[in-house]
Amino acid sequence: MRNVYRVVAILIAVSVALQVASIAMSGFTMLKDANDGAAIGADYSNFGQMYHSIGGSLIALLALILLIVSFLTDVPRGRALAGIIVGLVALQFALAAFSFGLPALGVLHGLNGLAVGAVAGSAIGRAAAPRKLATPTGG
Repeated sequence: MRNVYRVVAILIAVSVALQVASIAMSGFTMLKDANDGAAIGADYSNFGQMYHSIGGSLIALLALILLIVSFLTDVPRGRALAGIIVGLVALQFALAAFSFGLPALGVLHGLNGLAVGAVAGSAIGRAAAPRKLATPTGG
């Protein structure tokens, strides 16, 4: 189960990187479309935006899977790291929702997304670390 934990944590980290890439692509696509004369309004959408929304849902699902797997493995602090990831992902959704009304919160949304990736990286490292062998007690 340690390997499952590690793979799910890797998928979360990779998904965060794809989220960063997709929102960057979305912004540049929006600027290009506006320069080309497209109307950018409430019903405007592009591939980067759509992927970013879907990718966020995927990360939430992976975070829940990681939390479940954390109870079935011996990864040091694995449960704590998985719980932190779930909490950060929940905060991420809240920040996204509030950022539409207060765009400056988008900065926190971006930084929190990077925190999800960083904690996932820590989980990967913990899962990859060699198991500590029980040391015999002398007598």
